[in-house]
Amino acid sequence: MATGLFKSSITKKFWMSLTGIFLISFLVVHCAINATIFANDGGQLFNEWAHFMGTNVIIRTMEIGLFAGLLLHIIDGLMLYFQNKTARPVKYAYEKASASSKWYSRSMALLGTLILLFLILHMYHFWYRSRVTGVTIEPEVMFVDGKKLENLYGEMQYIFSKGWVVIVYVLGCISLFWHLLHGFKSAFQSLGFNQAKYKNTIALVGDAFSIIIPAIFAAMPIAFFFKLIQ
Repeated sequence: MATGLFKSSITKKFWMSLTGIFLISFLVVHCAINATIFANDGGQLFNEWAHFMGTNVIIRTMEIGLFAGLLLHIIDGLMLYFQNKTARPVKYAYEKASASSKWYSRSMALLGTLILLFLILHMYHFWYRSRVTGVTIEPEVMFVDGKKLENLYGEMQYIFSKGWVVIVYVLGCISLFWHLLHGFKSAFQSLGFNQAKYKNTIALVGDAFSIIIPAIFAAMPIAFFFKLIQ
């Protein structure tokens, strides 16, 4: 049995929820900026926003908080998973998990791991290349109103021209959908928003969010691969 306040499952669930909502807010911003590729203007709007996010001191500082939140969310989730496994190493013979919960709510650790693997690839493709090595395509820069911008839009075109990459990204978005479908509602419930007057609204918003955000993210590599945007 866990002892101490910071070892309790309630505390872990609280931090899971808090970091989860923080990451959900990040998804909204990240999705909104990336969706500017659909302006179909050759990447001008997207590269302007990418330049702002990459050079603004406040944003760069917030990245540290983002990485910390992501790391805490992962560690907390794994600790909860193994704590629950240890608490009940053998399932009751008559227990039917599907009778009381959905499969994706019982598979959050697996879905989270798949998303983590996807994030590692995603960060290598864009964050690492943009912030450490620089983009690899030609031209590496573009000029908008006389301002020199790194051509991350061109990098997206290059990366998403590969079929296997598109498949991995779409699978990552599907994993994100299932993860959010349970995680969104669970986060608010763990923070005390489980009263009847909030429950239906949270469920509705959570379902919509779980569909819309992953769908937009998945549409990006597909649009580039099939040259629906230039």
